[in-house]
Amino acid sequence: MNTNDCVVVITGGGAGLGRSMALYLASRKAKLALLDVNEDGLTETAKQCREAGAMDVATFKCNVASESEVESVFGAVVDYFGHIDCLVNNAGVLRDGMLIKAKDGEIVKRMSLAEWQMVIDVNLTGVFLCGREAATHMINAKRPGVIINISSVSRAGNIGQSNYSAAKAGVAAMSVTWAKELARYNIRSMAVAPGFIETDMIRSMKPEALQKMTSQIPLQRMGQPDEIAKTIAFIIENDYLTGRVIEVDGGIRV
Repeated sequence: MNTNDCVVVITGGGAGLGRSMALYLASRKAKLALLDVNEDGLTETAKQCREAGAMDVATFKCNVASESEVESVFGAVVDYFGHIDCLVNNAGVLRDGMLIKAKDGEIVKRMSLAEWQMVIDVNLTGVFLCGREAATHMINAKRPGVIINISSVSRAGNIGQSNYSAAKAGVAAMSVTWAKELARYNIRSMAVAPGFIETDMIRSMKPEALQKMTSQIPLQRMGQPDEIAKTIAFIIENDYLTGRVIEVDGGIRV
């Protein structure tokens, strides 16, 4: 599949990695459907993508954890572009915290059900809903397609991330499952597991925390957002890639 003229849906396209992916694919002449709850962010990403050379860009406000919104928005994407070639399931949230935190033998905090549920709803259920909808439209159109889910090296388990790690492990497992189920329809399914990537959220950390984090990475630096974006393009263009998780992490193991 060629990125040129490829209709790519990117969730979480209003900022961060989603924006970086959109800009890189725009430079390769893709057609972009950008989804996010942040309308201002979507507007800015779309503007930058047009300047970068995108064949076409459309934005859609969407909460990926809402079944009705996902169904409606994916229908609108198909109405606008005619079909979907690729979905990048990138939208995600963090609600980090220890499962149990105790001091002097006394429990002082526990991860709340709300903190757990928010991350599962967006990072796992949202991936399921968008993946199901994209596959439905690809099959109905009788066109080949590719679904790329953003997992994380944290899927192996990371302190303070019970919710996030569980969701990202689920995303990796779903990616392999979908590859097996959807191959008969000429739909591929892959996952990308980034390590520590230099986004605005990371840059806002305290310098000493950043230094400690970087020291654990064998390459001794953070990853750059465009290094994830280039991996997305590689997957789109290599039609023999499916059912695998590509780790882009500088060699770190959390």
